Amino acid sequence: MKKDAKAPKFALGEEGLFDASKLGTPRMLVLGIQHLFAMFGATVLVPALTGLSVSSTLLFAGLGTLLFHLLARGKVPAFLGSSFAFLAGYMTIAPNKEPELLPYACLGVAFAGLLYVILAVLIKAFGARKVMRFFPPIVTGPIIIAIGLTLSSSAIDNCASCWWIALIAIAVVIVCNIWGKGMIKIVPILAGVIVSYIVAAFAGQVNFDAVREAAWFGLPFKGSETVFSLFGNMDKTLALSAIITIVPISLATMVEHIGDICAISSTTGRNYIADPGLHRTLLGDGLATTLAALFGAPANTTYGENTGVLALTRVFDPRVVRIAAYGAILLSFSPKFAAVIAVMPPAVIGGVSLVLYGMISAIGVRNIVENKVDFTRSRNVIIAALILVLAIGVAFSAAGAIVIHAGAVTISLSGLAIAAIVGILLNALLPGNDYVFDTEDTKPKYGTYKV
Repeated sequence: MKKDAKAPKFALGEEGLFDASKLGTPRMLVLGIQHLFAMFGATVLVPALTGLSVSSTLLFAGLGTLLFHLLARGKVPAFLGSSFAFLAGYMTIAPNKEPELLPYACLGVAFAGLLYVILAVLIKAFGARKVMRFFPPIVTGPIIIAIGLTLSSSAIDNCASCWWIALIAIAVVIVCNIWGKGMIKIVPILAGVIVSYIVAAFAGQVNFDAVREAAWFGLPFKGSETVFSLFGNMDKTLALSAIITIVPISLATMVEHIGDICAISSTTGRNYIADPGLHRTLLGDGLATTLAALFGAPANTTYGENTGVLALTRVFDPRVVRIAAYGAILLSFSPKFAAVIAVMPPAVIGGVSLVLYGMISAIGVRNIVENKVDFTRSRNVIIAALILVLAIGVAFSAAGAIVIHAGAVTISLSGLAIAAIVGILLNALLPGNDYVFDTEDTKPKYGTYKV
């Protein structure tokens, strides 16, 4: 048999996939670094948008990934990075990145992570089909659309600081995403940030004093940034409002997680919904989110970017992803690196987030289309209409929230919180809920909102 000159120089395993055990340590390290760069742009953008610590974000992205792998029995090649779905929650509680308010937002996210645990227990007890009837695409799709639209004004405000820098960032993201090849196509956000950041630096719009003064090595987080700093001096009304405002957002992110697991299953040809089980992956994602939030880091979520790397390399060994996790942990101990992110011009953030927030809404639309939601049915029209109007209307109203007075306690509910609660209740109460979640299908029926 004639040897193919274009064949890989290392062995192939079953189904034509690269056998990572025969790659050797150097190649595995390179593949792990590639996964690190794939998640990097979107992961560090979340703390840049919210005011959370970049260092703690990287630390708990790495630790969260390792915890996820432990609970999923080391079988799922997934990386957990910062979730964009909770941005609206952070911005509701701490609209101007107030350091004293961010721990309250993190408290809400920590409780949201516990909702994953509850769902995991329910799925284990009753099965995925019964539980997922309460989270059909007619509920989650409009919620995802609303998340992107409610965030849009912050992107415009950041772009307004220097529109020409923002336009460069937008153009780079689009070019890389549409015409990019190989790794460039996988990291359009990172490319957009780097190119527009460099242009802004040459244009004299970046003050690097903080970078020069920052130490090369240091601890990833401060005690004052954690939820534990609230103990003994907690504003109970604000804490309750943060929990009620942010926890419902997890209803959309849990379905996002299911979509990511389906996508990874489809990419690798292995049904991770069945083995190690959806309850295990949800548990890993939820506990990783709670752990991160307690220490002042953003919520975690399984990353579509890294699924793209899996498809590109055809190397599905979870050990390669764990190498990326170790890399994120190492970077978290460099305050100088965090300072580089902190001095990023608002226009750079605005440009990439403008695309990102639009894609959040667009993928919400895709979620509805791919699942063939029937809008000739009145119940579906009513559910979608109320979710969208409540989420967007309340967010852009004069108050920005619905305030409920219950005795001495004042509860502030964001538009997304109200919309999620109303959508789930209407779907459960209105007749005609015929949605069936197929646990055997590994095709990515649910969209993810990460570039």
